[in-house]
Amino acid sequence: MAKKKTKKTDKKEKKTEKKQKKTKKDDNVVYVGRKPTMSYVLAVITQFSDAGAKEVSIKARGRSISRAVDVAEVVRNKFLSDLKLDKIEIGTEERKVEDGNTINVSTMNIVLKK
Repeated sequence: MAKKKTKKTDKKEKKTEKKQKKTKKDDNVVYVGRKPTMSYVLAVITQFSDAGAKEVSIKARGRSISRAVDVAEVVRNKFLSDLKLDKIEIGTEERKVEDGNTINVSTMNIVLKK
């Protein structure tokens, strides 16, 4: 005998589907921030080896952009020499500051492929 679906179970199922879609999209992304470079290098290597990813995206904003470039170069030159640089995207994001003004913040996305 099949279970009756209630509104609660339908909502729960929809939420889990949304979560799964979000995580699949962000699975192979490493966001670079203030941590040491080798922390992000390890994260990228883990994505390629454990998760079996074919490509990993390294994203950074503002002052972290130089660290993201370092991460990509260390991974390519020291650890996984078979990786190719697929694409580099640069852009600008407008951010609201506390006093109400808007500032421009540079963004970068580096995609490495096996």
